[in-house]
Amino acid sequence: MNFLKPIFSKKEESINSYSDFWNWFQKNERKFYKVLKEEGNVNKIFFEKLGPKLNELKEGFWYLAGMYNDEVAELIITPDGEIKNVVFTEELIQNAPNLENWKFTALKPAIDVKDVNIEMGGYSFNNENLFFYSNDHQDYPDEIDIVITHNQLNEQNKSTIVNGTYIFLDNYLGELNSILIIDNLNVISEAAVEKKLIPIGKLKDFLIWREKEFVEKYKGLRHNTENDIYSSLEATLKNGLPLIAIVNSDLLSWDSKASHPWIAKLQIKYDGKNNNGMPSGIVYQLMNEIEEKLMAQLKDSEGYLNIGRETADSIREVYFACNEFRKPSKVFYSIKEEYKNKIELDFDIYKDRYWQSFNRFNTN
Repeated sequence: MNFLKPIFSKKEESINSYSDFWNWFQKNERKFYKVLKEEGNVNKIFFEKLGPKLNELKEGFWYLAGMYNDEVAELIITPDGEIKNVVFTEELIQNAPNLENWKFTALKPAIDVKDVNIEMGGYSFNNENLFFYSNDHQDYPDEIDIVITHNQLNEQNKSTIVNGTYIFLDNYLGELNSILIIDNLNVISEAAVEKKLIPIGKLKDFLIWREKEFVEKYKGLRHNTENDIYSSLEATLKNGLPLIAIVNSDLLSWDSKASHPWIAKLQIKYDGKNNNGMPSGIVYQLMNEIEEKLMAQLKDSEGYLNIGRETADSIREVYFACNEFRKPSKVFYSIKEEYKNKIELDFDIYKDRYWQSFNRFNTN
C-alpha cells in the first residue's frame, strides 16, 4: 500500500502553442464559467490566471469576459488596437475548442449604435452626444479623415473624452473595422467644428460606402519592382552621426500608393558606437541575411513592396508597403523569434495610405 503523497503539486506545462493554451483552458473552464455566472471574484479566479498564460504564448493579447446570455459565457481576445497582433488574436480564436456554455470571440464585435452607451470618468458616450463629419483632401482623395465631436469636451477633460470616444467606436463599428477603415481620427469640441455635424449613427454606413469605393478602385493592382531604380541618400543627424538610406525611387513616385496602405517596419538595433553609428562587417552580413529572408517571403507580386532601408545611430529600419497586414505580421514576428539570440529586433505595422511617412526621402 502506498502511503506517500507528493508534497508539491505538479508544475503546470508551459504554453508554447495555441493547442497548449486551449488544453490548459479546458482543464480550468468550469471554475472560470462558475465565477462569471455567479459574479464572483472574476479578477482573482479567472483573469489573474488567464493573463500570464496568454503572455506565455505571446505578448499583446488582451481580454474581456462576461455572460453572453443566461447560459453562455463569452471570452473576447483583443489586440487592443495593435495592428501587428490582429492576426495572432484571430488565429488563437480559430483554434479554440467547441465547449458547451462558452463563446470565444476574436476582437471586440460591432454592436447596434442604439445599444452602445459607454460610461467613463463621469461622462457618457452614445448616439445622443457624439457627432461626426469627414474632411476631404484634394491631394489625398482616398484618405478617410473623420472628425468627431462630443458636446462636453473641453481642455480639462480632453484625455477622458478622447479615450471614451475610441472605446465607443470599437464597440459601435467593431474593433477590426475601426482599425481597417479609418485613416485619421480627430476628436474636437463643438466650438472647433468647421462643417455640418452628422449623427454618429450614420458613420457606419458612410465608412462602408467609402471603403467599397476604395476597394473597387484598386482591386488587383500590383507593382513589379524588378526594374525599379534605387537611390542612395545621405544626411547628418543632429548629433553629428551619418544617416544612409537606400530607397526605391520609382515606388516613391508611384501614383497608386493607396493600393498598399499598410507600412511594415522592421527595426534592427546593433552596437555601432565604435563605428560612427554604422554596423560592423559581421553585423552588416547578419542584417543582409535577415533582409534576404524578408524579401523571399514578402514578394512584390503578392502585394508586399520593399521601399528600402535607413541606417543611422546603431539602428537600421527596413520598410515594406503592403496591400494587407496579416502576412507581414507573421513574417516579421517569425524573423524576430528566429534571431532573438543574435540581434535585437522589433517591428511595427501602421496605416499610411499615401506613404506620407516617407516624404523625408523625397529628393525633389
